[in-house]
Amino acid sequence: MTFKAATLTELLESHRGTDRSITYHEGENDQRVVSFGELHERALGILWHLQRLGAKRGDKLILFLNNNEQFLDAFWAAVLGGIVPVPVALGISDEHRHKLLRIARQLGTPYLYTERRSLERIGTFAAGAGAGELKTYEALRARTFLVDDLDDISRPGSVQKVAPEDTAFIQFSSGSTSEPKGVVLTHANLLANARGVVEATGFTSQDVSLSWMPLTHDMGLIGFHLIMFAAQVQAHLMPTELFIRRPLLWLTLASRVRASILCSPNFGYKHYLKVLGERAPEGLDLSAVRFIFNGAEPISAELCEEFLSRLAPSKLERTAMFPVYGLAEASLAVAFPTPGAPLKTLALNRHRMNPGDPVEPVPATDRDAVQLVCEGQAIPYCEVRIADEAGAAIPADRIGHVLIRGANVTRGYFENREANAAAFTADGWLRTGDLGLVHEGGLYISGRAKEIIFVNGQNYYPHDLEAVAQRADGLELGKVVAAGIRPRGGQTEDLIVFVLHRSGAEDFLPLATQVSRLVNEQTGLEVAEVVPVKRIPKTTSGKVQRHLLEEAFLAGEFDAERAQLRELKAAQRAPQSGARTQIEQKLQEICDAALPGKRIGVDDNLFEVGASSLKLIEIHEQIDKEYPGKVDLTELFDYPTIAELARHLESKLG
Repeated sequence: MTFKAATLTELLESHRGTDRSITYHEGENDQRVVSFGELHERALGILWHLQRLGAKRGDKLILFLNNNEQFLDAFWAAVLGGIVPVPVALGISDEHRHKLLRIARQLGTPYLYTERRSLERIGTFAAGAGAGELKTYEALRARTFLVDDLDDISRPGSVQKVAPEDTAFIQFSSGSTSEPKGVVLTHANLLANARGVVEATGFTSQDVSLSWMPLTHDMGLIGFHLIMFAAQVQAHLMPTELFIRRPLLWLTLASRVRASILCSPNFGYKHYLKVLGERAPEGLDLSAVRFIFNGAEPISAELCEEFLSRLAPSKLERTAMFPVYGLAEASLAVAFPTPGAPLKTLALNRHRMNPGDPVEPVPATDRDAVQLVCEGQAIPYCEVRIADEAGAAIPADRIGHVLIRGANVTRGYFENREANAAAFTADGWLRTGDLGLVHEGGLYISGRAKEIIFVNGQNYYPHDLEAVAQRADGLELGKVVAAGIRPRGGQTEDLIVFVLHRSGAEDFLPLATQVSRLVNEQTGLEVAEVVPVKRIPKTTSGKVQRHLLEEAFLAGEFDAERAQLRELKAAQRAPQSGARTQIEQKLQEICDAALPGKRIGVDDNLFEVGASSLKLIEIHEQIDKEYPGKVDLTELFDYPTIAELARHLESKLG
């Protein structure tokens, strides 16, 4: 499959007569099919409204939408007008609204495309966040188009001619409290990456794709929309929230539509298998699946194995698992294995994995083994180099810094001279921030030079999470350390927060509870444990040595303190008040089912017991089944205990 387009505008216009479509799934039997031609028409109609609002070629348009169809309509409308789309995840917490306003400030005078309810929530947040945030919001509101007002798309907007080197869109990193960095991707970058992917995989117009990844994520937007569109693949999209609520529906739909291309990070396989439980999958025929793209977070060999084994009765080929390496700075894809090749792994001694180290292979069963998955070779139009600190290439079988360059690689971050100076070597290679090695011709990612925590397919900077935790009483900079730790035998990372504390466990428990609640409320992440430590190891220059805390945790050095805290928590929870009303009883049943083992009392704060954003979605879905349309998902933040939520519901029910 080849395509001649030099820009996304040309791509959309050249494909509008193609007999292919995108199917938007909203439920098991609720879908809408939109042809490539209809997508082009709708985009033109929306462009008319954007241009009427004043948006011109080169202006920025923030897309702040949950609905996949609305998102892609607006994305292509911007592209046709030479307007630069900037996707931002909607999320459910105030941190997402805070991030939106920070991005708006960076962009200067952007436009915003969203829905009325989301705009109101941004306004409510800004009003309570200070004069600066309110000023940014007021400027943004004046340049907002509400999708609720889209009543007529019969008038076409004016298509603007763009060049291959023009910016196609800007992908912002998931900064939580720090300033997010905007990866600038040109039309040429994106189409080079699409060509490289299609050549490496052999995608054809006979393929069928299905994705639940959010379109604000590069795997979702570039991998499972732009590349599928370029290759004229019959595409199916389901909302991320639908997958979270009903993960089994993912493969039910894959079987039904005969999908040949799927994707998921670790989190998705784990979520699917957890809900599947001990049951055997029923009624699935996955024999058509050629690729399950596995990326977006460090790949777990054990989880790949478990997923493939559990789905083998559904005719899923073992060679379908396709572990890949990529990042937004590469317009997504960097390295792919050979299609149809079996999964390759390499077990290394975890104590011999520093930059410059020659690797030390060990048996996978060794206590100190870290099992890495082969992610193949560089795709066409992209190069990979394993390098030393200075950027010079080093031999195979040594750990080094992963550098990339090629037609698909960004020229830099949006108006960020400091980040750009740090990102590129003198000879033009981009530092990915990852560590890895080449073994027998294959790329293995071994870790990261810059510390990043991977949770649910997203990456978070430890210092961002630490800044949130530091809002707890008595905490300050340098007294708290966030780390992502994969337990021995575990498949995904747990978020562990270490806090400097030299008193007893009884004094520490209220502080630990506060830290968990703050991180949970602000970021939607569940803190697995808050651990007291007597000292925080640092380098002579004062830099926190997270890896030493991680190693001590895995070695069991904090087991006594952890056990004592668990006992104290259990003792505190024992006499909890039970439900007093029928609504409280029903809400308690829902929360108990969603949070097994947490033993929630009616006055317990959901965020203190660790209800992650995924669990909140699950809880909200069950509440909505019992009391349709009465409670909005974001109201769980306003009424975080069963008792408060019950009173709120009672007032709604009269």
